Amino acid sequence: MFIWLPLGAPLAVLRTAVFILLPFSISVPLLAALGMHSRCISSSASSSLSAAAAAHNLFVCNHRSLVDPLYVSAATGRADLAAATYSISRLSEILAPIRTFRLTRDRATDHAAMQARLSLPGARRGGGGGLVVCPEGTTCREPFLLRFSPLFTELGADVQPVALHSAVSMFHGTTAGGRKLLDPLYLLMNPTPAYVVQLLDPVAVESEGSSSSGPELANEVQRRIAEALGYTCTALTRRDKYLALTGNDGARRRSAPWPPLPSRGVLNG
Repeated sequence: MFIWLPLGAPLAVLRTAVFILLPFSISVPLLAALGMHSRCISSSASSSLSAAAAAHNLFVCNHRSLVDPLYVSAATGRADLAAATYSISRLSEILAPIRTFRLTRDRATDHAAMQARLSLPGARRGGGGGLVVCPEGTTCREPFLLRFSPLFTELGADVQPVALHSAVSMFHGTTAGGRKLLDPLYLLMNPTPAYVVQLLDPVAVESEGSSSSGPELANEVQRRIAEALGYTCTALTRRDKYLALTGNDGARRRSAPWPPLPSRGVLNG
C-alpha cells in the first residue's frame, strides 16, 4: 500500500482533473484507460439504457461513496442531474462536475428543496430537473443497505431505482470520523476502482400518496436494490451506524465558543 502512494496520489489528481474538466462522453473512456472500470446495466427488457434514463427524473440509489451521483449521471448520459447531499465538504461541492445542493435534515425544508428541483422547466421532458437521491443518508461499504428514508416517496415523481456496487483494492473512499474532504481522493487513489451501475424497473408513485404508503414504498425500493446486488436489507439508520463506529450520532455541530475573557480589574486565583 505504501509503495503505491507515490503513484496513487498523482494518479488521483489526474483522474479528478479528467472528471471535472471533460464532458462525460470523453471522460468515461479516458478514465477507463486510466484504470477506472465501470459497467452500466439496464434491467428493463422493454427499453434501452438511454430510454430508461430519459424517461425519469428521480433517481434513487444506495450509497457506496461520494461519487455515486457522478456515476449515475455518467451512466445515464444526464449532465442535468443534481445530487442531493448531506455533509460533504465545501471543496467537494465546488469541484463536483454536476450540480449539488445541501439537505438540512429538516423534513419540510428538504422536501421543498427537492420538489423545487424536480419542478424546474424541462423536467417533465427528461431534462433540466433531474435529481439523484441516496435515502440511506450515509455511505455503507459493506454488502448491506441501511433503512431508506421515505422522503423521496412524497415528491410525486415516479422513482427510477439504481443499484450501485463498488469494488476497491487498497483504499476505501468512506470515513465516519475523519475528514470527508479526502474521501474522493482515497477512492481515486486505488489502482483499479470499479463501479457497476444497474438501472432497475421504475416504481410508480401516486402524486398524492398517503403517509402510510411512503415507508412501504421506500422499503420496496430498498428491497429491489438489495435483491439486484445480493445485499441484505436492514432497519439500521444513519444514527445507528455512527453510534457503532464513532460513539456519536454523526450530527455536525458547531464547536463550542471560547469562554468569555475576565473583565478588567478581576484577578483569577
